[in-house]
Amino acid sequence: MSQSLGQFLRTNQRWLGAGALLTLLSSFGQTFFISIFAAEIQADFALTHGTWGAIYGLGTAASAVVMIWAGGLTDHFRARAIGMLILTLLAASCIAMAVNPYAAVLPFVIFALRLTGQGMTSHIAIVAMARWFVATRGKALAVATLGFSLGEAILPLLFVALMTVFDWRLLWLVAAAVALIGVPVLAHLLKEERTPQSMAGENQSAGMNNQHWTRNQTLAHPLFWFMVPALLGLSAFGTAFFFQQAHYAELKGWTHLSLVALFPVYTGVGIAAMIVSGFALDRFGTARLIPYYQMPLVLAFLCFAFADGLWMAALGLVFFAITSGANSTLPNAFWAEFYGTRFIGSIKAMAAAVMVLGSAIGPLVTGILIDTGVSLETQYIWVAVYYAVASLGIWIGIRRARNDLPVPA
Repeated sequence: MSQSLGQFLRTNQRWLGAGALLTLLSSFGQTFFISIFAAEIQADFALTHGTWGAIYGLGTAASAVVMIWAGGLTDHFRARAIGMLILTLLAASCIAMAVNPYAAVLPFVIFALRLTGQGMTSHIAIVAMARWFVATRGKALAVATLGFSLGEAILPLLFVALMTVFDWRLLWLVAAAVALIGVPVLAHLLKEERTPQSMAGENQSAGMNNQHWTRNQTLAHPLFWFMVPALLGLSAFGTAFFFQQAHYAELKGWTHLSLVALFPVYTGVGIAAMIVSGFALDRFGTARLIPYYQMPLVLAFLCFAFADGLWMAALGLVFFAITSGANSTLPNAFWAEFYGTRFIGSIKAMAAAVMVLGSAIGPLVTGILIDTGVSLETQYIWVAVYYAVASLGIWIGIRRARNDLPVPA
C-alpha cells in the first residue's frame, strides 16, 4: 500500500532533511549566489565582463574535470562521511573568497567554490536520494531539492540587502560560518543512513535491459549523448542568466534590486513545478515526461530578450521556473531509471561534470559576446532556438531507448 505524503515525510524526515540541508548549502557555490558579488569582484580586481567570465569559466571547467573522479566517491563512501568533509571544504572555499587579494588566485577560488558547492554538495544529496528511494524516488528528490529553491529565494535578496551595509568580503565569512554549522547538523541527521553501504547491494534497481550500467557502458550508449545538449544548455544559459543579472538589469534600465525582487516568483513557481514533477514522475516515469521539460525555456528566453518591463521579465522567470523545478527531479531520476542504481554515483558524476562544464561555458561565452558588442537580447533569442533543438534530441533518444526499460513488477 502506498504511503500518504504526510506519512512519507514523517517516516523519512531524517534523510529528506539531510538532502535538503545539502542542497541548501550548495548555494554558496552556485552561480546565483556568486553572481550577487559580480560587480564588487569586477571593481575590486579591475575586471571586464569578458575577463570575469573567463576566470569564472576557467575555474568552473576545472571543477567539472575533477567532478568526474570526485563524484564517483559516492559509490564507495557513506553520504554522512563524505558530506561532512565536503561541507568543511566548502567553508574553507568561502573563507578563501573573503580574504583573497589577488586576481591571479581568483580562478582557484572559483574552482574550489564550484567543486565543493555546486558540484559535490548537491551531487551527494541527489545520489543519496536516487539510491535510498525507488518507488518514491520522485517525491524524495522533490522534497530534498527544496533546499535549492529556498536558497534561490532567500539568499539573493538577503545578501544584496546586506551589501548595502556590510563589505562584500565579510559576507563570505558569514557564508563560511553557515556551511560549518551544517557539519554537525548533517552528522546528527545521518547518524543512521537509510540504506547503509553494506546493504546497498540488496537495495538496487536495474536499468535498461534489466542491468546495472557502468560508467563506460553509459558513455558508449547513444541515449547519453542525446541527453548531453540538454544537460549542457540548461546549465550554460541558465547559469549565464543569473551570472549576467546585474548587467541585464542595467541593460534594461532597471535597478539590480528590482530584478532580484522578482526571484521569489521564480522560486515559488519552481517549487510548485518540482513537487508536481516529483509526483508525476512516480506515476508516469521519466520516459513520458523528460522529452518536454525544457520547452518552457524557449518561451522564457524569448521573454527575456524582448522584455520592455519587469512584468515580462517576471513572465520569463515563470517559464524558466517550470523547467528549473522539473530539472530537480526528472534528470536525476532519469539516470537511475535508465541505467540502474549500482553505479549511480559514477554515472551521475559524468552528468554533473557536463552540467558544471556548461556552467563554465555560459558565463564565458556571454561575457565575451557582450565585450564584442553582441547584446544579451540577441544572445537570448539564439538560446531559445538552442533549447528547441535540444528538446528534439531528448525526444529522439528516449523514443529509441524506452522499450529497453525493465517491466515494472
